[in-house]
Amino acid sequence: MNLEQKLTEKTAEALQSLYGASSDKIAFEKTNPDFTGDLTLVVFNFAKISKKKPEDTANDIGTYLKANVPEIADFNVVKGFLNLVIADSFWLNFFKTINSKSLIKPVPANAPSVMVEYASPNTNKPLHLGHVRNILLGYSVSNILTAAGNKVVKTSIVNDRGIHICKSMIAWKKFGKGETPASSGLKGDHLVGKYYVEFDKHYKSEVESQKSKGISEEEAKKNAPLMLEAQEMLLQWEANDKEVRDLWTMMNGWVYEGFAASYKMMGVDFDSTYYESNTYLLGKEIIDTGLAKGVLKTRADKSIYIDLTADGLDEKTLLRSDGTSVYMTQDLGTALQRQHEVGFKKLIYTVGNEQDYHFKVLFLILKKLGFAWADGLYHLSYGMVELPEGKMKSREGTVVDADDLMQVMIDTAAETTKALGKVEGLTEAEADHLYKTIGLGALKYFMLKIDPKKKMLFNPAESIDFNGNTAPFIQFNYVRIQALLRKAKEGFNFEDLDVFTHNITLLPKEKELIIKLHSFDAVLKQAANELSPALIANYTYDLAKEFSQYYHDTPILKEEQKDLILFRLHLAKTIGINIKNSMGLLGIEVPERM
Repeated sequence: MNLEQKLTEKTAEALQSLYGASSDKIAFEKTNPDFTGDLTLVVFNFAKISKKKPEDTANDIGTYLKANVPEIADFNVVKGFLNLVIADSFWLNFFKTINSKSLIKPVPANAPSVMVEYASPNTNKPLHLGHVRNILLGYSVSNILTAAGNKVVKTSIVNDRGIHICKSMIAWKKFGKGETPASSGLKGDHLVGKYYVEFDKHYKSEVESQKSKGISEEEAKKNAPLMLEAQEMLLQWEANDKEVRDLWTMMNGWVYEGFAASYKMMGVDFDSTYYESNTYLLGKEIIDTGLAKGVLKTRADKSIYIDLTADGLDEKTLLRSDGTSVYMTQDLGTALQRQHEVGFKKLIYTVGNEQDYHFKVLFLILKKLGFAWADGLYHLSYGMVELPEGKMKSREGTVVDADDLMQVMIDTAAETTKALGKVEGLTEAEADHLYKTIGLGALKYFMLKIDPKKKMLFNPAESIDFNGNTAPFIQFNYVRIQALLRKAKEGFNFEDLDVFTHNITLLPKEKELIIKLHSFDAVLKQAANELSPALIANYTYDLAKEFSQYYHDTPILKEEQKDLILFRLHLAKTIGINIKNSMGLLGIEVPERM
């Protein structure tokens, strides 16, 4: 039982003993910095129970808690706020249990299975800035859920079929002249993306040509020769036409090699990968089942749909009139296949908020089809990333490419780090690794420190700063701790000495740091419940900032009392371990030197 749980139980006991009543509104919060105390209980809600003024009620409860909870050293009352001062001995005993250890516990053997889907790329273009936020968010959420005690399966769905894929294929076939990644020097995903843009350019030209002949824009878009060819190719693909399938296999192979290189650079991975080209068939089987149950219906044009108007939604097409599938078809199939293979308790889809409606429909369809596990489906809806000049458009080639972005961040980190003189004494290989660690760390932290639900404006210049709420600031303070520990070991092996052989009187900042370490478990649970890496990011920044102030204001190796030197070194080491592990939850590496 942690301290807050104990205080909650004792407060309930106090209300029963003092007033013969109970309350479900017992909640503690961190004491306001303007008041003296560590934890505060708001007692206004208890005045009706006590039939006393809030101040008197707070004094009653405070007196009871101080008499019955040894950890409480003192209390004070400010209007209806009961501020509790926790004894130094409690914080020192807590620190003794975590000294030089990680605050992250192993995953229990009977942990529930949770799947997290992220990185849902199309094989017609390279990864871009929007994918970067998606991937980093999903990967970090997976780490956080694992740390919170879940068995997590990281998964991806690759949209490797459909009209958009056929567009790239048609364009390469008509305009590519046999170009390959080897002959062009381009990564495979970049090469295929080039022809997706090429299709759009020629398609728009055809539309304008038809409009000049008096044809309406709607008809021109529908009957443009390139679009008709792409639609015909999709039908040929679903009919297993060998030539089309061979072209599809070759071009997708180029893209997969490109994606793998990008994922490696980003430092992310997956436990499983699903392909729309496989799961859409299972989706069609589900549709047959839905028709047999009468949940789905067939229109006069032979398209199949579900009527969700009674649920406040609309009619959703699940198979087109020509029998070809839509995104929803493969999502139905993929969900069922994952449940059969993993038996998940929860499946989290990491997808931008532009797809909110899609997932409402998906989850509702699965429930109406009678799948009880559909209650465990959740859409982690996040705000889109925008540029100062507006939204990105892949088909127009106005995206920030993920590979280019990562390289720019590494190059910028190199410039900044060299200018600050933080590479002295490093070999060229060590310096290059440092630039990558700082650059990619800055990118990841910038993406993750903002609440996922919020739209964000990408500004790389703000992310690489050794001051403020940034990864480089946190990384620098971790390096500072490692340098301190290395220097300490030159004098004596402090790690072999018992830090608790003497009575330690905590400085206010030391107490704050231990309280911060104590709060990690609550922050982790909240981050897991809310699926928000931002809570971990900002916790880690606060911990690093508190240590930075402590390091600046407090003598450590220059302290005269050896027991205080010993305690402060162990405190620094423990903070360093947990900065590293917290950054690891965000997928961010910390350097040992800079």
